[in-house]
Amino acid sequence: MITGRRRFLGTVGAALSGLGVGRGGGGRPSSVHHLTILHTADLHGQLSAHDEMFWENDAPVFRRRGGIATLHAMINTIRREAPGRVLLVEGGDCLHGSGVTSLSEGHAIVPLINELGYDVLLPGNWEVVFGKAALLRSFAAYRGAAVCANMFHADPRPARLLFPPWRVIDAGGIRVGFIGYNDPLTPIRQSPAYSRGIRFGRPEESLARYVRILRQEERCALVFVVAHLGLAQQLHLANQPAAEGVDYILGGDTHERLREPLVGRHARVTEPGAFGSFLGRLDLVVEGGRIKEERYRLLDVDPERYAPDPRIVAMVTAARAPYAPDLDRVIGRTTTPLCRYFVLETPLDNLITDALMWRFGTDLVVSNGFRFCPPLVPGPDGAADISRDYLWSMLPVDSEVRRGRVTGAQIRAWLERELENVFSEDAAKRFGGWFVRYQGMKVTFRIRAGVGNRIQEILIGGQPLDPARRYSMLACEREGDPGDVLCRMIGVQDPRRVDVRLHDVMIEYLGRFSPVAPVVEGRAVALDGPPSLLSQLTGTTYRFQ
Repeated sequence: MITGRRRFLGTVGAALSGLGVGRGGGGRPSSVHHLTILHTADLHGQLSAHDEMFWENDAPVFRRRGGIATLHAMINTIRREAPGRVLLVEGGDCLHGSGVTSLSEGHAIVPLINELGYDVLLPGNWEVVFGKAALLRSFAAYRGAAVCANMFHADPRPARLLFPPWRVIDAGGIRVGFIGYNDPLTPIRQSPAYSRGIRFGRPEESLARYVRILRQEERCALVFVVAHLGLAQQLHLANQPAAEGVDYILGGDTHERLREPLVGRHARVTEPGAFGSFLGRLDLVVEGGRIKEERYRLLDVDPERYAPDPRIVAMVTAARAPYAPDLDRVIGRTTTPLCRYFVLETPLDNLITDALMWRFGTDLVVSNGFRFCPPLVPGPDGAADISRDYLWSMLPVDSEVRRGRVTGAQIRAWLERELENVFSEDAAKRFGGWFVRYQGMKVTFRIRAGVGNRIQEILIGGQPLDPARRYSMLACEREGDPGDVLCRMIGVQDPRRVDVRLHDVMIEYLGRFSPVAPVVEGRAVALDGPPSLLSQLTGTTYRFQ
């Protein structure tokens, strides 16, 4: 608990509706102000209600959640509770991740986002996927204010920001400042070509300066950082001296669902899940320029509780219309839930790597670790249709496939680096949040063994890894990587494209083998962690639910 702050007692919504703002009894000015911050992140272009996974009693439970039209109705309900005292913040990775957004390069979703009425919007790591020009064009079309303090034009020098670093908004009778930060590791996590012409800085390089401007020059009573760094990095930032003077870090990127804020040395940290399934709500009472009362809740975007707005439903239908004949085509079926939430291994990625192994028969198939894509759950008949639309959510970049040869020693060194990316003791070195996916290999390791010492055993084709042997390896193309790099593995021998795209492989595989039934089967085994590990963050009270 932060010193001097008290949790709300009772229902905050009712309290906010019943208390005056700006002026107190007898007409004298009041120093008590009320503000609600609503926060979404990682929408990934998911426009309609979908299956969502919850973790309850050590098992998955699935419910229908999300949809832009439901979210719109929910936000407007909250706005009516406290007119003029509600601000809506978007935390990044909105423009990309579904069939409509991929095929329209993000343009189709912009009018829908504008209908939600965001006050502040941050670009996330996947906003760069269509290139710098498309990024700037889409954000220029938003009605809300774009902020990002660490994305620069690569040239010319001196450095010039792509977006304003901060924004001040007057709401609820007080001045509120927002500073934005995207993940500085974006060019490493993703295809380097996506970030061509963009340079990234670290938040610690500028945060203290902007906090000082907002507090001293702009006279802000509240300062928020809107961050797309991942939960581990956001908590790390909250503990750095540069964050002194920040009230909350409104986070995103790792799709974590914080039911209560994590308390750092200088700021609290929240993160509101993904895919429009949840809405973060922070209610504050500010007195004398200080937070006196606060309550944070993570709210389900539930179509049964909030009737979808018919006008927004029609807009979603219109946005899909040019692509609907292709997106609605069924390409296969599954009899097990497809999900991607586990850190170490997922049914969905096992399906993808199984298909690639079937098609190419290399010793090793590798796919990047994502948390893209809502779940897909079999219905009453025991199966679920896999559509082209869902394929775009699974693989929102239809990459080409590349292959090469690597030694066993290279594989071991690469896997140690990949584990360090996920579980590094230095939170600033973590990115993405999930271990790389593969077929043809079993890896046993210890999460807490430390850098370079985690791997206990590697089996390829059921046999112990031979450091001197050359193994054939297949992975997706990462545009902009050097020719001898596959999925961040350097020094690959005989690398070459095979002129086949991921979507074509998946369509062929599903057409031949449906219904499929992928499960977690022990390809990645942590001796000090469960196969159902749902977060890379350890040492806190947080649990993914």
